[in-house]
Amino acid sequence: MILEGIVTSISAAGAVNIAPMGPIVDAAMRHIVLRPFASADTFRNLRDHPEGVLHVSDDVLLLARAAVGKVEPAPPMFAAERVKGWVLADACRYHEFRVVSIDDREERVRIDADVVHSGRLRDFFGFNRAKHAVVEAAILATRTALLPADEIAADFRKLKVIVMKTGGAVEHEAFAFLEDYVARQPRLFPES
Repeated sequence: MILEGIVTSISAAGAVNIAPMGPIVDAAMRHIVLRPFASADTFRNLRDHPEGVLHVSDDVLLLARAAVGKVEPAPPMFAAERVKGWVLADACRYHEFRVVSIDDREERVRIDADVVHSGRLRDFFGFNRAKHAVVEAAILATRTALLPADEIAADFRKLKVIVMKTGGAVEHEAFAFLEDYVARQPRLFPES
């Protein structure tokens, strides 16, 4: 099963990278499979420092910001317990992991990791269509170079209806942030 989450990893220089990621997980959360692109900071970081933290979060604004660029300023974090890494302080749950193997023969790298420690910080908000719509919009925003512009625009129009009907202020802000990002992509809206 794919679990949409946020991964923190550390660069060779010690900088924390925050990236949304949809790893394959088992129900017991003992093993995860990450599939970043070979060009991703997450791949380089986990290759150079094979430890990280997977977060389950309902903070769609953080997810939206992380999907399309560096998160600045960084959200509050604290040191992980069993790995050299960082935990997002506002996550619902987190899973510290160690990489056991990396297969980088394809553009999408396969990183197998074992969870070595898990923690719970707060309750998950619950199911909300707007939060899910923002997650889908964030995924679309990362695919502007891969998908046809009309397909992205049509999907954004459908998702916006859901966000406007069922979301709160944070979901509205996150969706507006992603709409602005997509509108600034030159491939989608070339200058006349």
